[in-house]
Amino acid sequence: MTRPLNDLVESWQRAGIAPGDTVLIHSSIRRTSALGYSAEDIKTSFLEAVGPEGTVLFPLFNFDFCKGVPFDMRSSPSHMGALTEAARQDPRAIRTGHPVYSFAVIGAHAEVFRDLCNSSGYGTDSPFAMLRRMQGKIAVLDLMGQNSMTFYHHVEEILDVDYRYHKAFTAPYTDHNGIETTRTFSIFVRDIERGVLTHVNPMDDKLWELGLYSGCKPKEDYGLRVIDARSLFDAVADVIRKGRAEGQLYRIDST
Repeated sequence: MTRPLNDLVESWQRAGIAPGDTVLIHSSIRRTSALGYSAEDIKTSFLEAVGPEGTVLFPLFNFDFCKGVPFDMRSSPSHMGALTEAARQDPRAIRTGHPVYSFAVIGAHAEVFRDLCNSSGYGTDSPFAMLRRMQGKIAVLDLMGQNSMTFYHHVEEILDVDYRYHKAFTAPYTDHNGIETTRTFSIFVRDIERGVLTHVNPMDDKLWELGLYSGCKPKEDYGLRVIDARSLFDAVADVIRKGRAEGQLYRIDST
């Protein structure tokens, strides 16, 4: 028997989501769905957790553009799971414009994201940067950092780390008005020639040790953890500036 939806709302709020928050949700909803909740239910529960003054961002990441596949703001699906697809199809949602790292934004401050079409996936004009400026939060449901915390790459780009570089991708692009052009966007990618591999779970462990996460670790209890975006930025930036990124944010494949 499905528990009341309010049980989810209360769980999210115990984890650290508060009314009025602007929060980015990364998620695996398999365990939550097994309790009988649909993706639509879970979407609604997050919106109710932030209330009418809050705003929720759902990642709609889709990497097909990197392979030359045309992107359409109106119809290109999310590759991030059923919850994000439910958000993309919500008539209230505003979609940001980067063809790889776009977001569906629903709530009180969604209009701030309208017409946002950042050229670089993680840059100063990206939703990641906006989330930080808006004193937002990041919430992760039942996922390890390795499979969720894209915000780490925002910090790496802002600090211009030497183990990543800007790579341009060009393909057909259709905007929300149905106008198709050929456009170029960039991503701050890892240097695969140096054998750089993303390796961020140790950074997640450090954030727990620093007391910056609230809530639960993946697969424990309700499985949601929450962190302040500014505090996250500062903690990751500190690791990079002290020359400790290798082993906490990336590793080198020596094979």
